[in-house]
Amino acid sequence: MEARFPNGKRLRLIPGDITMVRVDAMVNAANSQLAGGGGVDGAIHRAGGPTIMQALDAIREAHGGCPTGKAVVTTSGALPAGHVLHAVGPIYHDGRRGEPELLRSSYESSLRLAEELGARTVSFPAISTGAYGYPMREAAQIALRATGDHLLNEKSGVREILFVLTAAAIDVHSAVLSELYADRVE
Repeated sequence: MEARFPNGKRLRLIPGDITMVRVDAMVNAANSQLAGGGGVDGAIHRAGGPTIMQALDAIREAHGGCPTGKAVVTTSGALPAGHVLHAVGPIYHDGRRGEPELLRSSYESSLRLAEELGARTVSFPAISTGAYGYPMREAAQIALRATGDHLLNEKSGVREILFVLTAAAIDVHSAVLSELYADRVE
């Protein structure tokens, strides 16, 4: 499923393995310690190889990690991406502790870095919906609004945003995409 935006920009939902998608910038759902982990983070580190962790080691040494709602950039190692953007989403508690703002900020921070890198294609997982427990529908609403808003910005150089998701996540994201951008969905 996809939504089309002005100037040929697209927001697409695709099933599959994010580590196999060729893009300029691949977003990783990272932890604030930038220490690797399970889920998408673990898959990206396994597929990309040790150079990604070596780059994160340098970032940790210089900055101590990455705050929730922000992102940092590293090499992509053996991944079919130009760069990896490590975005730190919030752990979900009850939705009243700043989680929506922090989740949106993790997407916006990633897209700002992508713009700085000159990326035209960016892939995202469903940040914070795994071990961090963010309810999928609420997370999809935030993610698709943030990325859609970015594509609507005339100054954005990003041409295509892909959400690479599980089948269950695609179902939820497809419903939300149709609600938010009914006039743009194809």
